[in-house]
Amino acid sequence: MTLHTILGANGNIARIVSNELNLQGIKVRQFSRRPRKVNDSDELESGDLLDSLKVNNAVSGAEVVYLLAGIKYSSKIWEEEWPIIMRNTIEACISNNAKLVFFDNMYAYDPDEIGHLTEKTALNPKSRKGLVRKEILEMLWAEVNAGKLTALVARAADFYGPNASNSFLNELVLKRMKNGKAPQWLYAGGKKHSFTYIPDAGKATAFLALQEDSYNQSWHLPTDKSYPSGNEITSIVNKELGTNFKLQVMPSWLVSILGLFMSIMREIKELKYQTAEDYCFDSSKIEKAYGLKPTPIKDGLKESLKA
Repeated sequence: MTLHTILGANGNIARIVSNELNLQGIKVRQFSRRPRKVNDSDELESGDLLDSLKVNNAVSGAEVVYLLAGIKYSSKIWEEEWPIIMRNTIEACISNNAKLVFFDNMYAYDPDEIGHLTEKTALNPKSRKGLVRKEILEMLWAEVNAGKLTALVARAADFYGPNASNSFLNELVLKRMKNGKAPQWLYAGGKKHSFTYIPDAGKATAFLALQEDSYNQSWHLPTDKSYPSGNEITSIVNKELGTNFKLQVMPSWLVSILGLFMSIMREIKELKYQTAEDYCFDSSKIEKAYGLKPTPIKDGLKESLKA
């Protein structure tokens, strides 16, 4: 039976990818500090992505490796740990002749181009986190260009979905409104914003990994092109819940003050452009190449509210 390894098990995307692979008759090896089974047939291997030997052991025998890890949302920790994680992953894939699927975000893109992001948009970040993402992407593509590694990058916008963890849409809007509280947003409630539905992202990532012609390039995962603003999302959710909440928008000065007491607010300040400007993530490439369509935002929000 074909074996695929997931580095960074237990997360939102990892669970969906694992289920999709199982449906295709592929055995899955889950690797993280405390891995859990998604499918009855899953192998579990515990370890730290910073440990090159553990990573190599987890990759051994796998045909495809998925780097789906998330680490603490801190610029300092990203700068320290992500290059090590990527190097360990790349070296393990090369030594074991495994393909690599890297699940990425849009932080490395040029902020000045956020109004229309495609796979061809320049990698020209201005933030510390964006610079880290660019660094590790350059590590990956250097090995691909040298002919040592076969890899693809699957990239998502801000994500949301049923029981999504670490999603600002889920945390600041859906959970609050379900609990009878006004939704919150950052910087501007009227700007367009891209959201990738987690089930779409996970299914498309697994799909790409199984295509012969998808490798050695980047892909934007299916994302609804309606690009709803915070105000529009609030209106949609109000209709679903039968409520009449108004969106509470945190201006720059409030984010700065909260940053004195809350580390997450300090960390998001450098990414202000993502909500203060129109943010439009174009997934036309994957839609045209493979016919993969995004879930409409209204349907995704409805399903998310049921969870």
